[in-house]
Amino acid sequence: MKESLGWLLQHLEDVPEGDDWLGAGERRVLAALRFAKRRRDWRLGRWTAKRAVMEFLATPGLEPASLEIRAAADGAPEVIQNGVPLPVALSISHSGGCGLCAVAAAPLLLGCDIERLEERGESLVRDYFTPGEVDYCFGASGEIGVLRANLVWSAKESVLKALREGLRRDTRSVEVVAGPDAVGGYRGWKRWTGSCLESGRRFHGWWRAREGYVLTLASDRETFPEEEAA
Repeated sequence: MKESLGWLLQHLEDVPEGDDWLGAGERRVLAALRFAKRRRDWRLGRWTAKRAVMEFLATPGLEPASLEIRAAADGAPEVIQNGVPLPVALSISHSGGCGLCAVAAAPLLLGCDIERLEERGESLVRDYFTPGEVDYCFGASGEIGVLRANLVWSAKESVLKALREGLRRDTRSVEVVAGPDAVGGYRGWKRWTGSCLESGRRFHGWWRAREGYVLTLASDRETFPEEEAA
């Protein structure tokens, strides 16, 4: 398997109409989802994750239905094949009909997030961001200000997912340092860093703006994004 960080972006129209690509357990989960939007988003996330994992593993003859993406006890996704968890770290996100998946060889802490670039509002920034992040977001206006607010929010979500806690944890317990003109670009990605203020643990991150969205990746060790899976 690759030692770097795989990722894949997919859209609702990429998802097959039928459910033959889902495993038996996944079909049971899907059947229990009541609302159409939730079902669409769930299928998009599973399809994106399976495609990303298959590209990352590069195993000849591997079929989507042979993999199941299940929620672990803490809610984080894991990859199962023939009832056995694979040594793969995985994170899934979706927003506005787009799905993002990040995948890497375990063990490592991994998170990803995708957010539509839109106005977030002053109250969200002041209520959920640290003082340093507030100053960063309000240090620019217009499109740059919108980008900064969405970037910080997305990066926070990526770190919280990497911590396997998500939004159950106070968003202000994580601080993001980034900038639209950040140096250190790689294959279209720019760097950011995240810190857990309680433990001092540091996370390495990458971000990019694409198709009206901001995408973020986070891990607890230095990783470099691969070329996007075809």
